[in-house]
Amino acid sequence: MAAAAAATGSGTPREEEGSSGETAAPQPQAPTSGSGARLSRLPLARVKALVKADPDVTLAGQEAIFILARAAELFVETIAKDAYCCAQQGKRKTLQRRDLDNAIEAVDEFAFLEGTLD
Repeated sequence: MAAAAAATGSGTPREEEGSSGETAAPQPQAPTSGSGARLSRLPLARVKALVKADPDVTLAGQEAIFILARAAELFVETIAKDAYCCAQQGKRKTLQRRDLDNAIEAVDEFAFLEGTLD
């Protein structure tokens, strides 16, 4: 990555642009942007209700709710991609429960999920 930064002449690496001129991985914006675009795919009201269901939580700010929603989105995206790779190894395009089980077993970061689907 340092070579990419050196090639652009700045200290920070640039995002690669696709053939349509769009950046490959747009950076998330602050939850208070006025662009009108949705910054979270999960409904924030539902995330807030889940957080408030915990008896240990008394207050939860909007920024915390947004961060939790974004973290959940990234988690679901990551495990879905890993499970899809397991499905592709079986020459399938449809995810099955065993694909999630295989992804959980194969990736160390998902070790905390072992046995939760039983």
